[in-house]
Amino acid sequence: MITAISIDDEPLALQLVSGYIEKTPGLILAGSFDNPIDATEFLTDHLVDLIFVDIQMPDLSGIEFTRLQEKGPKIIFTTAYEKYALEGYKLEIVDYLLKPFGYEEFLTAVQKAQRLIGLEKRDQIKVEVNNEFLFLKSDYKIKRINFNDILYIEGMKDYVKVYSSNEPKPVLSLTSLKLLEAKLPSGRFMRVHRSFIVNLEKINTIERSRIVFGKEYIPVSDQYKQKFQEFLDTNFI
Repeated sequence: MITAISIDDEPLALQLVSGYIEKTPGLILAGSFDNPIDATEFLTDHLVDLIFVDIQMPDLSGIEFTRLQEKGPKIIFTTAYEKYALEGYKLEIVDYLLKPFGYEEFLTAVQKAQRLIGLEKRDQIKVEVNNEFLFLKSDYKIKRINFNDILYIEGMKDYVKVYSSNEPKPVLSLTSLKLLEAKLPSGRFMRVHRSFIVNLEKINTIERSRIVFGKEYIPVSDQYKQKFQEFLDTNFI
């Protein structure tokens, strides 16, 4: 199943796309939003596979919204303006639905997204055997990663780097940080930055809102600062 959300500031257009999602086999409507700000907040805590987004909206356009997304969710533009098609494809969106569009056009775009998502999920081997380790595909090999050995994880566009205490160099794997985050045991790992997840049990030093791992400094961004502070307060003497 593919989880999807729709974003459009026009109520009728939002209702139409949301209805199409609900009636399409293989799709689950995870949410519908009349502005990209609320959608962005939702995406900080929820994983989705596919986003339908209008382009011309107040405060934040669909193009600006797409630029802010990490590699992960596939994007389909739904717009009344053909002039943005080139910009959309530069952003590597799945498809461009020109309003008014019918269900047949919608379904064609969805099937294209389903193929792409299916291929990626096939290549992204993430087998969590238990609560102690998982497997990652890296350099044409499948490597076991013990949770206790992970120091921190860095997201880099289409890839993640897993820094481990028993590996001479980070393990590089083709996946998104958000997808990997969903596989980590809750309570032991925390996202502290758009690009970083840390193992809370491995933190020894914190300096000026940065977590120190040897010579590396992991910043704690404003978005995650409150949650990280709550962790510190709970464990502070």
